[in-house]
Amino acid sequence: MRIDYKTLSQTLHALTSDETDEIAKMATMACELHHADDRFDWTGFYRVVAPELLKIGPYQGGHGCLVIPFSRGVCGACARTGEVQLVPDVDAFPGHIACASSTRSEIVLPVRRADGTLIAVLDIDSDQPDAFETEDARGLSMLITQVFGAPESCD
Repeated sequence: MRIDYKTLSQTLHALTSDETDEIAKMATMACELHHADDRFDWTGFYRVVAPELLKIGPYQGGHGCLVIPFSRGVCGACARTGEVQLVPDVDAFPGHIACASSTRSEIVLPVRRADGTLIAVLDIDSDQPDAFETEDARGLSMLITQVFGAPESCD
């Protein structure tokens, strides 16, 4: 099954529109996303907890890396540059951190508050190579904007 962004948008709106707690929104979004698409093997957030530092959670799937500095991996690259990272082959990404040996491709998007402050990155891993497309970057960015209130870069 492939994600239906329009339907998921309606579901997330119903679940999160009155919620103010960012972690509650992240937990709900991770759960809904993870179960919306067979390509999604690990779905979750790495939160900005200190300058140049991400920590895991909330998420769905197997264990992930607990801490990721902005200087390492796909999540770090997204946090550092503020740009969507669409990685068709994680083995070809310089400095990829192998949190799970099953991961073959990945998409990571910045998550910002309405004032533009980076609060997290949304990380989705797939056990399929080349699983994500530009359409996914657009759809996921739209959902992030809807739930957290800030426009995302989606080159």
